[in-house]
Amino acid sequence: MSQLSLEVEVNGQSVQRKVEPRLLLSDFLRHDLGLTGTHVGCEHGVCGACTVLLDGEAVRSCLILAIQTQGHRIETVESLAPDENQLHPLQEAFQEAHGLQCGFCTAGILMTLRPFLEENPNPTETEIRQALSGNLCRCTGYQHIVDAVLLAAAKNKND
Repeated sequence: MSQLSLEVEVNGQSVQRKVEPRLLLSDFLRHDLGLTGTHVGCEHGVCGACTVLLDGEAVRSCLILAIQTQGHRIETVESLAPDENQLHPLQEAFQEAHGLQCGFCTAGILMTLRPFLEENPNPTETEIRQALSGNLCRCTGYQHIVDAVLLAAAKNKND
């Protein structure tokens, strides 16, 4: 099968690769770039585990072909922390409020919530639950996740 040239920005770095036309973005990120924080759950766009940001918008990477991102900007969960010794405030809040258990869904949830909190810095519990409605978690029951988002929003107000 012929390969296509792909040039895309991933987590602030320019990436150039040859890719097969039908390679999924989730597979490109995980297998070609080694960014394994993007998890693949359902492969149908239902669970949200593969959520990344495409030009700042949360998208399901299992539903997008890598070649469709030509010339765009992708951010994965690996881009959240400013450095290896410091967590993103949302990650800190998840840690403090026990917003994760097995962690499989966490990366997708964090990538869903980052733009949500940027657009809605003072969300209600109902708004948070609505924002999370596209992300499945089998472990937590969501309450600690909601608490973590409320904590992150409160911390952002204090900064």
